[in-house]
Amino acid sequence: MPLIRISMRRGRPASEPAAIVDGVYKALRETFEVPEGDLFALVHQHDAGEFIYDANYFGFDRSDAMVVIQITVSASRGVTQKKALFARIHENLRRDPGLRSDDIFIILVETARENWSFGGGIAQYV
Repeated sequence: MPLIRISMRRGRPASEPAAIVDGVYKALRETFEVPEGDLFALVHQHDAGEFIYDANYFGFDRSDAMVVIQITVSASRGVTQKKALFARIHENLRRDPGLRSDDIFIILVETARENWSFGGGIAQYV
């Protein structure tokens, strides 16, 4: 049930968005027990003037290769699982497509299960 949103600067190699989606999805499957086939991802590519960030906030050295990963999930996981997810995403994306640690920005957005409709105008989880 996660919804993955990935934002990055336009002009990246064509293979990179798919590799990022794959790395995030694998991490969700391994740490959040997301079932196979439960993949919904949106990739947003922005011009430089539409992708604005502080390159050094929290002591990081972000580059124009920074990727923002926002994952919306049901509010059902604890801190241990969340930490494991962040670490696994980081590990996966460092390996493929080779992102730098300082360029991986992740935010988890939690919502109640009754706020999801996968189609048909039905709240499938309630």
